[in-house]
Amino acid sequence: MAQMMRAVQVSRAGGPFEIVERPIPEPGAGAVRIRVQACGICHSDALTKDGGWPGQRYPRLPGHEVAGVVDAVGPGTPRLKEGQRVGVGWNGGYCGHCAQCRRGDFFACVTQEITGITRDGGYGDYLVAAHSAVAVLPDGLSPAEAAPLMCAGVTTFNALRNSGARPGDLVAVLGLGGLGHLAVQYAAKMGFRTVGIARGRDKEPLAKQLGASAYIDSQGQDPAAALQEMGGAQLILATATSGEAMAAVQGGVAVNGTLLILGAAHSMQVNPLLLLGGRRSIRGWASGTSLDSEDTLAFSARTGVRSMNEIFPLERAAEAYDRMMSGKARFRVVLQIES
Repeated sequence: MAQMMRAVQVSRAGGPFEIVERPIPEPGAGAVRIRVQACGICHSDALTKDGGWPGQRYPRLPGHEVAGVVDAVGPGTPRLKEGQRVGVGWNGGYCGHCAQCRRGDFFACVTQEITGITRDGGYGDYLVAAHSAVAVLPDGLSPAEAAPLMCAGVTTFNALRNSGARPGDLVAVLGLGGLGHLAVQYAAKMGFRTVGIARGRDKEPLAKQLGASAYIDSQGQDPAAALQEMGGAQLILATATSGEAMAAVQGGVAVNGTLLILGAAHSMQVNPLLLLGGRRSIRGWASGTSLDSEDTLAFSARTGVRSMNEIFPLERAAEAYDRMMSGKARFRVVLQIES
């Protein structure tokens, strides 16, 4: 008789979270089974919950911010062994032989393997992951600390280090939420002149606590004009999900600077004259691979970057999800699977 595990699944688009028992899965070739210790809840989990991903199959366990321990290793699996502390993020692995992979753009692999969307995620006691999706966790980070860094962490860290900005440059972070509170920490630790931008003066102490040297209240002043008074931002990292807020800061980008978008807004207005007149650019940035996650985790452990989390047990996954989606969480929500 198969051994069973606890799991929280979604059985249909828009359906409720269901606490069920499932057989513990076995890893196939090139894969490992992970005993999940913590799993962060991300706004992107709504793609599974609400059926927003094309061709979504059910039932499905959401969750792509996973931290745990390798419990079993499938045949022919390189580098990983039982007992290793590991994590799994958005990227669920890659084929290694499509055109994108051959160019090194593993995030754009044609297989589109995504943890918690195309394969079961971390809302349960165990999950199986391809070896290419697995990052090894460093010492110094607990499972609950590491889990949100597998998505929110790697997304902001990887965007900053690939932005072209250099230490000493003015870097602004738009939004101080789940992504933004990490982005400010990373930017400050990387040596950028870091500016936090959010709505209301009440967020200024938080921005300064996280490492920002200046703060702009986008309700009380024109954020683009304020940035230009500082000399213009070589980089604005847009973590907010408001297209209107993104449009309002684009005039604050310095000549040859970049507005780098992480927040999944549905649309935004762009002023072509600003781009043309200053050789400015607007780009997007995807999350990263397991190796990017390892770099993120190592940097975080060394420099003290930490996610601010609210912890819930697995049995309260529905409540935890609602808390994250409400925007009231400060600032990430994590399911503690194993104490």
